[in-house]
Amino acid sequence: MSYTSVSTRLPRSASQPREQRLADASPRSECESGWPIGSSAGSAQPWNKRARRPLRQIRPFPQGNTPGDVDPFPMLGLANPKAIAQIPKIKPYGVGSQGNSRFRNLHANPPERWAAVLDTGSRDRIVPMSSSDVRAFLAELAEKLEAAVEGMDPADRVAELGAELADSHFAGDEVLGRSIAVLNAHLAAAGKAPSRVAELMNAFTTGYLRTFRDWLLDEQESVRAADIAARRKVEEQLRASEARLRAVFSQAGVGTGLSDMTGRIIEVNNAFASMLGYRPEEVFEMSVTDLTHPEDLPGMWDTYAALLRGQDDHVQQEKAYRHRDGHTVWTNINVSLIRDDYGQPQYTLMLVEDISDRRALRERLHYRAHHDQLTGLANRSRFFDVLAGALADPNARVGLCYVDLDHFKVVNDTFGHMVGDELLVQAAARLRACLTGPDQLVARMGGDEFVILLPHSGGAQKLRRLAAAVLRTFHRPFEIHNHRLSVSVSIGVMEEHVSRTNATELLQAADTTMYWAKTAGRDRYAMFDAARGRREHTRAELTAAMPVALSRGEFVVDYQPIVSLGDGRMVAVEALVRWQHPDLGILAPARFIDLAEDNGHIRTLGAHVLERACRCSRRWHDEYSDLTPIVSVNVSAVEVADPDWLQRVRQIIADTDVDPSWLQLELTERALMQTTGRPLRALHQLAETGVHIAIDDFGTGYSNLAYLSQLPLDVVKLAGPFIHHIRDDGTARRADMLILEAIIKLAHALRLSVTAEYVETRHQVEVLRDLGSDTAQGKYFYDPVSADKLASLLATAEPG
Repeated sequence: MSYTSVSTRLPRSASQPREQRLADASPRSECESGWPIGSSAGSAQPWNKRARRPLRQIRPFPQGNTPGDVDPFPMLGLANPKAIAQIPKIKPYGVGSQGNSRFRNLHANPPERWAAVLDTGSRDRIVPMSSSDVRAFLAELAEKLEAAVEGMDPADRVAELGAELADSHFAGDEVLGRSIAVLNAHLAAAGKAPSRVAELMNAFTTGYLRTFRDWLLDEQESVRAADIAARRKVEEQLRASEARLRAVFSQAGVGTGLSDMTGRIIEVNNAFASMLGYRPEEVFEMSVTDLTHPEDLPGMWDTYAALLRGQDDHVQQEKAYRHRDGHTVWTNINVSLIRDDYGQPQYTLMLVEDISDRRALRERLHYRAHHDQLTGLANRSRFFDVLAGALADPNARVGLCYVDLDHFKVVNDTFGHMVGDELLVQAAARLRACLTGPDQLVARMGGDEFVILLPHSGGAQKLRRLAAAVLRTFHRPFEIHNHRLSVSVSIGVMEEHVSRTNATELLQAADTTMYWAKTAGRDRYAMFDAARGRREHTRAELTAAMPVALSRGEFVVDYQPIVSLGDGRMVAVEALVRWQHPDLGILAPARFIDLAEDNGHIRTLGAHVLERACRCSRRWHDEYSDLTPIVSVNVSAVEVADPDWLQRVRQIIADTDVDPSWLQLELTERALMQTTGRPLRALHQLAETGVHIAIDDFGTGYSNLAYLSQLPLDVVKLAGPFIHHIRDDGTARRADMLILEAIIKLAHALRLSVTAEYVETRHQVEVLRDLGSDTAQGKYFYDPVSADKLASLLATAEPG
């Protein structure tokens, strides 16, 4: 017999009290109610033999009954036709059919027959024996049964054999029934009386069931004890868990509260109550709606109502609570919905964290991020945020007043930065006082620059009045650290419809206009002029394009002849640089010379013009010899002030192989008046080598006549306005004539040659000739021409 698996089932009475189960397990019930064989809740482990009770006296079957008359154990299948049908019929030895061949000779060998019928039935427990062990065990039982039949007390002995079968794990719905059938047949075949056989089988069955009952009761008791122990352990764990949770709830550092669906607060911990200055029991008397605050976010209570309706399960927000003493406590709240077993809202759990300090820090950081630390005004970041909001209104006109303190650097350098900082603070206060509307903003852009923003300007006139008010408020002196300071401002005013501008253009225009006010003399405001703005923009573009233009050779040199008023002979030419701009066309020097001086490109540009003029002079001298005129080149005061300028001029003269006497350098009157020290010595050194020095536009600058004797001059060029005044008889004034006459006579007295510029009429030529001017240039004689055209003029000129 091999090991067989067991299907474990709890008996029907496993949930009954032990007393009831013991009563049900009496010998009477053993014959009437029956026990399901093998329906143990245990496993294949050996039974607990120590818990087995001594076998009681075996009761015989009721009088007159035999195993064939009654089934004492209905659940064992003894009277079940199907169960009996499964028991092989026993025929006399040597007689049988093919179907009963496996049971032949079993009369001579009952253990084999017993093992065979048990092997064909089902079992609910594993029998820990091999097939040979099973046969040996059953053979031993058969021997003991035969011995018991012959003994003095056979009933008790047979009962012990039944108990031994049960004790060996032979349990199942058919085990006892098949065993009784085999043993009954064996005893009957042995010639035992039917009554005797019934008595012995009753004893065998009683022993088997008592042992099985004792084991089953022990198992049930063990299960019940285990169940009770498990329940107690779960209850203890539950109580411990509840204690831990309550300790966590009450001692947690985070405020915690529980409320029902009506908003009534039913539980809070100490952290929550003390956060608001109350005791927990005082908070129990409140409702959630009692904790409203004026600074609650819009829609907060609508969100809470949606939570109560079960539409949301979790809400997180910042909320303000009013402390018992009146101050505001800012918190971060997390509200969670707790549902019952049916998914319906039951409670709301709220976790509350005090973030008052964090919020205060956040507000300080936000303030510092959007305000100037010195003056408290809005900074650039906040200004652009507000400006962006103003530009978002498609129907608005936005105005700016860009304010800059005049000579603020002088205050800083003279009185120190402490006084300068205090001046900025007081200036900011005065600007703030000039605001006339709640939507207006004054911001510090940096340094001593401020901007007043009018999101809804209402027209340029309103900006003018505001700018005038700012000018007036700064006319009052500032009292700073025992110093009385008078500081004015320059204001640039810009006003435009939002559809025609943007933040960058608006601010840039106001800034540019402010510099117009400074250029005009400071202590004033200037209104933005679009045409002037375009010119300024073009100048900026030219400044940016100049380096590339120099590298591309866009700067060319034309030459305007200078003729003698005595014989009309060409005695000199003035080199005039032009910019062949790819987009703007030919640009005159007045459009870009000052730009070159401001951005540092005058050094490269001046060297380029000088070198081109010298090379042309060298070529003309090679071709036309004595007919070649002197080449006059304009020099900027910035160039002369350059320490390397003298060496650069000498190097160009040497590289182009020209005679210094072929070259004339022109400086304006203003430039020459500023030439002192090293620059003046440089001019003297060039003059000593034979280079001619001319003073250009004489009469428009300082006109320091005494200074003329200190300069190494050769030529005085009269300023254009004087020549323009004598264009004809109607424009000539006696005063102009007297000034021209005096200048010409003075120059001749100093042995200087006089050249008149911008000569355009014959009347001018005759007047200048009468006044004694030596040479002249202008459209009356020649327009500026290229080097090739000038060469053609030289080719047709006659020797003097």
